[in-house]
Amino acid sequence: MAAAAQARAPETDAAIAELARLLGERLSTSQAVRDQHGKDISYHEAMPPDAVAFAESVDEVVAIVKVCARHKVPIVPYGTGTSLEGHIAAVKGGVCVDVSRINRVLKVNAEDLDVVVEPGVTRKQLNEYIRDTGLFFPIDPGADASIGGMASTRASGTNAVRYGTMRENVLALKVVTPDGRLIRTGRRARKSSAGYDLTKLFVGSEGTLGIVVEVTLRLYGIPESVAAATCSFDSLDGAVNTVIQTIQSGVPVARIELLDDIHVDALNRYSKLTLPVKDLLLLEFHGTEAGVKEQAAMVQALAAENGGADFAYAAEPEARSKLWQARHDAAWAAKAMKPGAEIWATDVCVPISRLAECILETKKDIVAEGMLAPIVGHVGDGNFHVSFVLDPNDPEDQRKASAINDRMVARALALDGTCTGEHGVGLGKVQFLYEEHGEAVALMRAVKRALDPDNIMNPGKIFGPLN
Repeated sequence: MAAAAQARAPETDAAIAELARLLGERLSTSQAVRDQHGKDISYHEAMPPDAVAFAESVDEVVAIVKVCARHKVPIVPYGTGTSLEGHIAAVKGGVCVDVSRINRVLKVNAEDLDVVVEPGVTRKQLNEYIRDTGLFFPIDPGADASIGGMASTRASGTNAVRYGTMRENVLALKVVTPDGRLIRTGRRARKSSAGYDLTKLFVGSEGTLGIVVEVTLRLYGIPESVAAATCSFDSLDGAVNTVIQTIQSGVPVARIELLDDIHVDALNRYSKLTLPVKDLLLLEFHGTEAGVKEQAAMVQALAAENGGADFAYAAEPEARSKLWQARHDAAWAAKAMKPGAEIWATDVCVPISRLAECILETKKDIVAEGMLAPIVGHVGDGNFHVSFVLDPNDPEDQRKASAINDRMVARALALDGTCTGEHGVGLGKVQFLYEEHGEAVALMRAVKRALDPDNIMNPGKIFGPLN
């Protein structure tokens, strides 16, 4: 502890001393606490902060930020730590501001289909709280992430094909800016022409422009009927073409997920399923009972035209929950394929008409390199993921994965897609942001400098070094 304290810059020591007086025991310099807050669930290296501040109110967040701003000490916002691109790594040390204890549902406006929550509320907590209103919040990135973190990373997930992403479902925010001001970016009205759209600016900013301390969200009515289905294919081509035709036909599926045969085998072993070990579509339908059956029949017919078989319909809640829990456990299932392995999960997103080309070429690349890297994706919106199963002691594994990832991103960009559909940029995709946006990155950097001239808010993310 003493050695770590001596290594800190004088301004950091001064800020920590001031925060200790403000927060007492809720300001921690414990190595274990710092380590926990410096590593997300990705392959990125752990980078612990110098201290962790556990805020319990918006006023405390404001006070913490003002202290750090005065001493020009870096700040890293923290929700649940479930990000995938090193978003919470303290690249330059500083203070991690943990907002997980600021976790109240403030107001449910059932008649207007919206809710106001604090940033530490998790998506499962929110849905449990509002269940008796007949409403639900659909954005489901898999992990039980905090709402503040989901807004900051522009999260989406399995329901995005029908309900959109956080970008479409955040109506307004309250944000503490890098100089300690508390601002409100919008109101509950469903549309506005008043000024710049600051809400969209902060959604997806990955904590580089401020700390989200309140979120107003859209809600939706719980469907009268919900059913899931699985369908197996002898080829990825048939599965992906079924997805494309389903979307182009206007079938309002709620979820449509693709798992390649490697991932299906892993899920069978990990989640004790008995799915055919083939490329698989996992679907969910929402609506009236008759509407759900009609949607399923339309998809089944499209699948049959593309070589789909073993179409299994599941309306019972227990069966549906088991399937979707297995889908959410896909990364852990992949990791279990090789004892002692690490997972490097990456993603891209392309226009739906180019999806088959991108996935098939990526699959060929993986096979050619002899890598274990199952594919899974929210393919209804053109987004898919590759989970590289790596031996942490084998540099060749890392080299091959990096080369495949580079080619996959280049392929997606050539198809007018994006380097990341939902994981975000963080540390892992900085170089690709420049390839994707070109000169527009200079404008983004200018916005960052204008709002955060001392570069204290989550430095090193999205752009890399600013200077």
